[in-house]
Amino acid sequence: MATRRFLLTGGAAALALSVPLRDAAARRHPHARPHPADGEGDGDDAASGDAGAAAGTPADTPIGPLDTAARWAIILDANTGSVLLQKAADEQMPPSSLTKMMTAYLVFQALSEQHLKLDQTLPVSERAWRMQGSKMFVPLGGQVGVEDLIRGMLIQSGNDACIVLAEGIAGSEDQFVVRMNEQAHRMGLTGTQFRNATGWPDPDHHMTARDIATLARHLIQDFPQYYHYFSEKDYKFNNIAQGNRNVLVDKGLADGLKTGHTDAGGFGLCASSERDGRRIIMVLNGLPSSHARVEEGARLLGWAFANFEDVKLFTRYETIQQIPVWLGTQPSVPAVTRDDVVLTLPHGWRSHVRIRVDYASPLAAPVAAGAQVATLTLTGAGPTNMTYPLVASVAVPRLSLPNRAIAVIEHSIGGG
Repeated sequence: MATRRFLLTGGAAALALSVPLRDAAARRHPHARPHPADGEGDGDDAASGDAGAAAGTPADTPIGPLDTAARWAIILDANTGSVLLQKAADEQMPPSSLTKMMTAYLVFQALSEQHLKLDQTLPVSERAWRMQGSKMFVPLGGQVGVEDLIRGMLIQSGNDACIVLAEGIAGSEDQFVVRMNEQAHRMGLTGTQFRNATGWPDPDHHMTARDIATLARHLIQDFPQYYHYFSEKDYKFNNIAQGNRNVLVDKGLADGLKTGHTDAGGFGLCASSERDGRRIIMVLNGLPSSHARVEEGARLLGWAFANFEDVKLFTRYETIQQIPVWLGTQPSVPAVTRDDVVLTLPHGWRSHVRIRVDYASPLAAPVAAGAQVATLTLTGAGPTNMTYPLVASVAVPRLSLPNRAIAVIEHSIGGG
């Protein structure tokens, strides 16, 4: 059997061979171990030490280099997964309180599996009560509701809240961290290693900007029923009013997720925002101040929405190619998409997309409906070498034995 490759042109899939795109989304930076973290988790009023050392290097984008004050950065489209900007996105870095996003993921998982309830209370151990850094001020020996603890963890970035939740779910923070690392492995967070549930500085506790963005995407997609906690602007616990540390949320520019700070990691932010049906996820770290975090975050979010658009190339179940079938009750089978094929592209770049269909020809009958029969590959603009399975839209049974014999004879006589 020969492999047939067709380059589709015309209509929605117009072809332009002359504008190759820099493969910014596929470029990888070598892993580099950062300076050991030596600050307090999420101490947003402290200096950032040496975290801005590499801030002068521009970020890679599909439309050319872009300056950013962040040492580590990535921006992606949450719907398509397309990377719009990256800078040292695969270098290991101190994640500080961005760690709490994984703590939240495991809490939401326990809630969804009914191992935990929002109206349930958990005991406050002395270890949790003594935890330093940002706090929600849980009472020693008291009982605190799970929903209050979630708000304390995500809005106030309370380290004490994280310890109470970790101990309540896994019995100890150490056992909870085992679960965090197991979940990181399942998500494919290859640059991540957790040593605690809070982001407290530890030289062996690290993530990458890409891993944090992936985790954020999982939080948004896996637990939409709990995502609203990230967007709450304030809450009150024990008669103490506490505001959301994510200023972009307070300004209405984002609806989540988390901020963080350590001396080694600088000021960091993972933010997400949805506008006109598009959702952007942004991770910045290594910024020199909380003010720079807000300014750079707002600027880059605006840049991502202004310069890119989601383009639907094919709709779900659209026929892309008729593929010949050998010894089948039909001479060919329609190869269709399983889902909408959507790309995030710079404005006006739709005509730059190169589209190829690969398949073995002819297919041998029988062909089952829904079986993958071809591969659609998109290159040339935005993220390159994106592949999508094409499936048979209908079943094609095999001919009966007499009809197969006739078809073989006719094929031989015809010289096929």
